[in-house]
Amino acid sequence: QVQLVESGGGLVQAGGSLRLSCAASGRTFSSYAMGWFRQAPGKEREFVAAISWSGGRIYYADSVKGRFTISRDIAKNTGYLQMNSLKPEDTAIYYCAADRHRSASPSDRRYEYDYWGQGTQVTVSS
Repeated sequence: QVQLVESGGGLVQAGGSLRLSCAASGRTFSSYAMGWFRQAPGKEREFVAAISWSGGRIYYADSVKGRFTISRDIAKNTGYLQMNSLKPEDTAIYYCAADRHRSASPSDRRYEYDYWGQGTQVTVSS
């Protein structure tokens, strides 16, 4: 069993930066792929970024490519999402997730993730 806890959300002006963290419990997290998703009010949860267990494969949604960076620190059992050049349309609740089945080929499909955090709010003002 893996438990995920996100932190680092907040209110920031457009053009600013935030760094989200996803702290995991359970030794097996290091062998799972990890993803970040977000959900804005009235919208479905959407893919943001994903990283394989080794960090060798990384994928981004087109909407965040070049602005966001996903990473993980195996020793700390923690994943990160560095968000730069934030836009008002990035406003959402951000969730981290772990996929135990596709550790080397992270997915952009939310239903393929087994474990989810409670989410952290990111609000970008214009």
